[in-house]
Amino acid sequence: MTSFLFDTHAHLDLSPNLHEEVERIENLKIYTIAVTNLPPLYTSFKNKVTSKYVKPALGFHPELIEQYKKYIPQMWSLLDEAKYIGEVGLDYKVAINSKAIQLSFFESLIQKCNDLGGKVLTIHSRNSVDDVLSIIGSRFNSKFILHWYSGNLKNIDIAINNGAYFSINNAMFNSNNGLKIINHIPTERLLLESDYPFVITKDKTPFKVSDINETVNNLAIIKKIDYQEMLTYLNLNFKNIITP
Repeated sequence: MTSFLFDTHAHLDLSPNLHEEVERIENLKIYTIAVTNLPPLYTSFKNKVTSKYVKPALGFHPELIEQYKKYIPQMWSLLDEAKYIGEVGLDYKVAINSKAIQLSFFESLIQKCNDLGGKVLTIHSRNSVDDVLSIIGSRFNSKFILHWYSGNLKNIDIAINNGAYFSINNAMFNSNNGLKIINHIPTERLLLESDYPFVITKDKTPFKVSDINETVNNLAIIKKIDYQEMLTYLNLNFKNIITP
């Protein structure tokens, strides 16, 4: 089967040139999960973009829950229609003061996704991995990806036992902690993400979905396997995530 590229976490709705970005993605045939930060942004993006290669994700960023809690009912009303859910999760660094409402929302979200089944979640877990994993548990009836993981190695093992995948972006290659994390994750649990536009390249521009091949190359170097073998692993992992 032909190899392909993909991106499990890109904020395409934040692009100043959205339709150009989508056209570039289509030309390169990069399967992309376009995460959003609020339910109305998901609805707006879904109405703007129709593409075989771009799939909108229904999100509610943990940093925004306190300020935009009026949209929580809209999140629940849209949940049944959306296969892809993200960006969601917990943040105990920037948004520690809203911990209580974050926990209440995330617990409800996981329960609802568990009841519905068949979802694919891309999850933010900054300084909050213990609670994220505790709430998801070991019998979650949907797939989940830990996006830009920055926690300890012990929780990687717990997450893997509970079915987690980990999406890697190019910024993670620039720190010792990021390299330790990547080395610790088994190749069969790795996925790709650009986290566009939040990862910045050496020339001070956002790392784009169309740059994702660079991440494949870097993973191949770290894992000490050739490029094509790395891409084969990644393709299989992506298929495992999106297949019910």
